[in-house]
Amino acid sequence: MHSLRTKIVMMAVFMIVTVVLVVTVTSVLFIRNTEHRKSDQLLLLLCETGERNLDYYFTSVEKSVKKMVSYTEKDLDGLEDDKLAAHTKRVESYFEEIANKTNGVLTYYYRIDPSVSSNVKGFWYTNLDGTDFVEHEVTDISQYDTEDTSKLVWFTVPKNLGTPIWLPPYITDNLDVRVISYNVPITYRGQFVGVIGIELDYSTMAEQVASIRLYSNGYAFLTDSDGRLIYHPRMDIASMPEEEKPVTPEGALSENTFTSYTYDGMLKEAAWLRLSNGMRLYVSVPEEETRGEWKQLMNQVMIAGGIVALLSVLVTQFLAGGITKPLKHLTEAAIQADQGNYDFTVNYNGKDEVGVLTRTFRRMAEHTREHINDLNERANRDALTSVRNRGAFTKFIDEMQKKLDTGEIGPEFAIGMFDCDDLKTINDRYGHDKGDIYLKTASKLICITFQHSPVFRYGGDEFVVILRNDDFKYRDELMESFEKNRKRICEEAGNEWEQVHIAMGVAVFDPAQDHSVVDTMRRADKIMYVNKRTGKQQAAK
Repeated sequence: MHSLRTKIVMMAVFMIVTVVLVVTVTSVLFIRNTEHRKSDQLLLLLCETGERNLDYYFTSVEKSVKKMVSYTEKDLDGLEDDKLAAHTKRVESYFEEIANKTNGVLTYYYRIDPSVSSNVKGFWYTNLDGTDFVEHEVTDISQYDTEDTSKLVWFTVPKNLGTPIWLPPYITDNLDVRVISYNVPITYRGQFVGVIGIELDYSTMAEQVASIRLYSNGYAFLTDSDGRLIYHPRMDIASMPEEEKPVTPEGALSENTFTSYTYDGMLKEAAWLRLSNGMRLYVSVPEEETRGEWKQLMNQVMIAGGIVALLSVLVTQFLAGGITKPLKHLTEAAIQADQGNYDFTVNYNGKDEVGVLTRTFRRMAEHTREHINDLNERANRDALTSVRNRGAFTKFIDEMQKKLDTGEIGPEFAIGMFDCDDLKTINDRYGHDKGDIYLKTASKLICITFQHSPVFRYGGDEFVVILRNDDFKYRDELMESFEKNRKRICEEAGNEWEQVHIAMGVAVFDPAQDHSVVDTMRRADKIMYVNKRTGKQQAAK
């Protein structure tokens, strides 16, 4: 046997060189990380300050508009012209009060969809000189196709999306002023009525962002949630056509707060934070400006350390290659085994200690895999019916809930609860062996009917089925087939325990009332018990 001790002693000769390398790298990293940490802290501080200021600005507008929407939709009592006209007057009075209490408002409006009324158009107020709001003649939008979101974006986009939205900068109608706006659709009994919105002076927002500066060439800019630029101090974004507006450079759309990217051939560092309205605020600075005199010192240390490290690595690799390679494979196999994966291959069969350890580990992994597979199969199967048991059901819905929460699966599923009637009577009258036959018949009927869905024995006489995909799509037909086959079994059965009487309840997942998969199961259980009582009442008549 070739001992590892000899190899380890030989490696120790070169430990001094390794120490030199470690000290060199540590020194370089300390210098580099210290400076990076300082620049990152400064970037984040400026970004947080800008975020607070902009969020306060945007949030106050959102609250004002939402307050108006709540009032407006409660005030609507009909869509006839006379009712709409009176309603618009009341909203106009209240909106004036709200707008005067909201900072930075350039215009506010409530516009009625021409398809709802051709006579009542709504209102539009402007405050261009910063003194007071003045009623402005409303534009005629009946000539436009309001399904086309490329026109009248302040009206068509919230109408077609059906949700509140912050719109990127645009030139407002008739005023030739750059604005950003927050708009919310108004509905009455499910019908779209119009749009309520507030427009803010683009220059006010731009001044806040432009005031964020760092070093000589650092600046801040705004993007929407998809990375399309909304404001940039070196571009006239507002005057660009929507399709020509640039996006942030590749690399800047990182999910990390700190990121690096290249713009105009220059490497930049940036910190970003998401605003309350979904926009992203970036503070960016050229990487060269975050460096100081430490760079030359760092280069010298790196060169000296690199030379020593290179010599050390070459010799160490030559001597330790035979050791590290099998150990690396064995370590990777151990990590996989720790994670529950025993399907790996380790082929090292040397005569040293690593070879013995590898062969022993390989045999142990094979035995463990066989044992775990056997235990899992036993633990998750019902011994009587061979369907999955309650423990398997609990794991299944826990995993299903996680996938539902993360969006990995959609909400299109249903849960079926099945309860076998008269099991106790059969057990008491004919014996438990006949009760077992009764349960097996019921389980077989459920499995045959719902062939593409997981079936679980939930309790002594209860079964659960998770309906998805085609079984979910054709659930009504499957339930009819289930009942038809159940009756056929009962008609053909020669003994009472060969028949099958099952109460069934199926509930479709409804996000409006189900906060979890368990909620859907509870509704299915209630439906099943209602059907059970109804069946017994009908049988008693």
